[in-house]
Amino acid sequence: MESTRQSKIGRLIQVELADIFHADELTVYNCMITVTKATVTKDLSIARVYLSIFNAKDPQEVLKMIRSRTKEIRYKLGQRVRNQLRVIPELEFYIDDSLDYIENIENLLKE
Repeated sequence: MESTRQSKIGRLIQVELADIFHADELTVYNCMITVTKATVTKDLSIARVYLSIFNAKDPQEVLKMIRSRTKEIRYKLGQRVRNQLRVIPELEFYIDDSLDYIENIENLLKE
């Protein structure tokens, strides 16, 4: 169960990271990246960020590139939220496959 503080910080991180990914700062990936969810641990030290990656030949490769630039992304996030958060959490990126799961279930129901 997430506390109100955790959910507020998660939402703030989600909005700011979405803006960072959509801005021209990180467009080297040639695909559309959507931040679907961000959760924060109880001690607010780690943020788990779930991404949907569209129009990519290999989403795992894009995720690997994003993970290699985690420090740069965290720095940009810190520049944006430094007045709201005292400590910027470490970022962990994962692929959100819930849309694929939903699509698979819909296809199974159609059969």
